[in-house]
Amino acid sequence: MPYLRTIALAAFLLSASALAATAQTPLPEAVAAPGETVVLTLHAEGAQVYECKAGADGKLAWAFREPTATLLLDGKTVGRHYAGPNWEHIDSSAVVGKAVGNAPGATANDIPLLKLTVTSGRGTGILSGVTTVQRINTAGGKFEGACDKAGSYHNAPYSADYVFLRRG
Repeated sequence: MPYLRTIALAAFLLSASALAATAQTPLPEAVAAPGETVVLTLHAEGAQVYECKAGADGKLAWAFREPTATLLLDGKTVGRHYAGPNWEHIDSSAVVGKAVGNAPGATANDIPLLKLTVTSGRGTGILSGVTTVQRINTAGGKFEGACDKAGSYHNAPYSADYVFLRRG
């Protein structure tokens, strides 16, 4: 009987460690933030806004203009994400970031994963002291190709998770 219990315990531990390994897929090095602590993770639902404009070659093409998204926690709106890029929490704290690393999304239609360094912030709420923002688990948001009329816009729906971190 002790032999069967040992085998059962070993099988349980192996399956639990396999499950934990699958649940925590490591981020690509360009997006990882080793040594930083997660402050908050928010889900975003919104659109990547593109504008039809002439490229360097004079041909019209869709160019990224800005994001616009609602930030959610447990299905409830707790903030917004917009051009800058800016993230604003309902407690009036906010951060602005600058992209410093990226990695491809899961499919060709997904915007890239990003690592952003916070360049400024305001307020004393939950985002106060955040030094890095990661955009992970992206779905959708890419839009490319020729367009017909300069100055026209297209919204490409997307979702992502934004992880707010601080050093230390």
